[in-house]
Amino acid sequence: MSKERIIRRGPYPELTVPAVVVGYILGSLITVSIGYACLILGFSIEGSELAAILGFGILRGVMGRSSIVENNINQTLASAVNGASGGMMFTVPALFILGHSDFNPVLLVFACIAGGILGIAFIIPLRKQMIDYERLSYPGGLAVATILKSPGAGVHKALLLLGGIAVSGAVHFASRSTAVEYWNLGSLIRMPDYMNGIWYISLMTIGVAFIAGKGGFCFLIGGFTCYWILAPVLHQMHLLPGPAELETLGKTMPDYLRTELFRPVGIGMLVGGALTGIAFALPLIVSAVRSMQKAAGAKTAHSKDEMPIRLLYIGVAAAMVVLFLIALLSTKEMGILRGAIIALFGTVWIWMAGVILSECAGRTNWNPLSGMTLIAVTIMIVICSGLADKAAIIASVMVGAAACVAMAQATDLMQDLKTGYMVGATPRIQGYAQFLGSALGPVLVMVMIFVLHRAYGLGSEKLPAPQGQALASMITGILGGDIPVQKYIAGAGLGAVLSASGIGGLGILVGLGFYLPFNIVLTYAVGTGLRFLTDWIKGKRFSEEVGIPVAAGLIVGEALVGVGFALYSIFTA
Repeated sequence: MSKERIIRRGPYPELTVPAVVVGYILGSLITVSIGYACLILGFSIEGSELAAILGFGILRGVMGRSSIVENNINQTLASAVNGASGGMMFTVPALFILGHSDFNPVLLVFACIAGGILGIAFIIPLRKQMIDYERLSYPGGLAVATILKSPGAGVHKALLLLGGIAVSGAVHFASRSTAVEYWNLGSLIRMPDYMNGIWYISLMTIGVAFIAGKGGFCFLIGGFTCYWILAPVLHQMHLLPGPAELETLGKTMPDYLRTELFRPVGIGMLVGGALTGIAFALPLIVSAVRSMQKAAGAKTAHSKDEMPIRLLYIGVAAAMVVLFLIALLSTKEMGILRGAIIALFGTVWIWMAGVILSECAGRTNWNPLSGMTLIAVTIMIVICSGLADKAAIIASVMVGAAACVAMAQATDLMQDLKTGYMVGATPRIQGYAQFLGSALGPVLVMVMIFVLHRAYGLGSEKLPAPQGQALASMITGILGGDIPVQKYIAGAGLGAVLSASGIGGLGILVGLGFYLPFNIVLTYAVGTGLRFLTDWIKGKRFSEEVGIPVAAGLIVGEALVGVGFALYSIFTA
C-alpha cells in the first residue's frame, strides 16, 4: 500500500494532499492574474479551466498522477481561491479611490472569508435541483469536464499555456520598460480626436476577449457606439466643446466624452440591467425554495454524498451574526438597529443573488456579479446615510465586499459541481475543497490591492479599476447629492430595455463598453476578431484546444509581469 496520505481513501484518489497543495499554488497564481485583469478590464473571468489545464500539467505531466477526480478537486480548490479576485476587486478599490485607505484591512479580510464560506453554505443545498433535476448546462463546467476527460490533451494544453505566458510576459516587460503602452493609430490616419483612435498595448486584453468569444461582442457594441457613432453625431450637431473650452476644463476630448457623458450613462446601464435581471429571476428564487423543501425530505442511496440540508439553516443564522458583527466593528458610529438592518439585507441578498447568478451561469455562462454588487453597496449606502460620510462608506463597502465574495463563491461552486457531476466526483468532497480554498483568496487579494495601489494608484490610467470607479461615483453622488440624475436614469432605462431583450447580461455588457476607456475596447476588439477568424478558418475545436490555452497564458504572463513591476517600484522607492 502506498504511504501517501489520502484524505478520502478509495480506488480513485480524490481529496489528496498533492491535490490540495497544487490547488493552493495554482489558485494563488490564478488569483493574482485574474485580479490584475479585473482592475484593468472591469470584469472577471472563470479560473476553473485555467486551473484544470495547469493541474494536468503538474499532477499528470510532472507527478505522474492519473486520477480525474483528483484533478477535479485541484481545480475546485484553485478556483475557490480565485473566488475573491472579482468579489474584492469590484468593491475594495472604491475605498482607495475615495481616499479612505485607512480602513481596517484585517477586519475586511475576515469579512470576505466569512462571506465566501456563507455563500458556499447557501448554494450547496441547490445542487441537486439545478444539476440533477433541472439539468442546467453550465457551459463553463462542461468545458472543464472535457479537459479532465482528455488526459493527453490536458498536458498539451498546459504546454501551450506556458508558451502564452512567456510571450505575453516578454511583450509586457518590453512595453513597461520602454514606457510605450499605447499606440496612437488615430493620429497616423488623421482620425478626429473625438473618435479616440488610441490602442492599449495589452496581450492580456486580447486573451480575455479570445476566451469570451461571441460573449464579448456586446461589450464592443457599447464602446463603438459611444465613440464611432454618438461622438460623430454630437460633433455634427455642434454639441461638443471646442479646444478653448477643453483647455479650461483641463481635459482632452476623449476624457471629456468619457467622464462627462458616457461614464454616467454606463453606470446607469449597469444598475438598470442588473435590476431587470433580478426581476426576471424571481421565478427562479421561488423554484429554489421549493427544491430545498423537496431535498430536505428526500432520502436516496446517494444522500451520504451530499452536504446536509441543515447546512443552509446554519448558513442563514451564521450570515446574520457575521454581517451584524462586521457592520458593528467597521465603525464606532454604527448602532445596533442599523447594524441589524444591514445584516438582514446582506443575508437575504447573498442568498437571492447567489441563486440568480448560479442560474444565469447555468443557462448562459454569463455572471452579472458586478451589477449585483453595485446595487447591494448602493442600498447599504442608503441604509448608512445617517452616519458620517467616511463611516458610511467604509461600513457599506466592507459588508458589500463580503456579500460580493459570497456571490462569487456560490456561482463558482455550482460550476465546479457541474464538472464533478460529469466526471463522477463526490459533491460532498467538492464542498470541502471549496471551503478549504475560500480562506486564502481574500488574504492574497488584499495584499495585492495595497501593493498595486502604492505602485500605480487605483483608479489611475494604468489601473483604472472601472468597477471601483463606478461604485465610488455612485457613493459620492448619493452622499453629496450631486448625482447626474438624467444621465443615470437614461442609462438605467437603456440597460433595462437591453436586459429585457432575452440576451443574458446585454444591458450590463453594453454598459461596460460605455464605461471603460475606449483604448481598452479597441484592443479587446482584436481578441474578439481573432476568435471569430479562428473559429471560421480553423474550426471551433482548434480554438478550444489550442487558442484558449494560449489566450489563458497571455492573461497570466502580463498579469505576473505587471505585479512584478509594482513590487519592484515599491522596493526600489
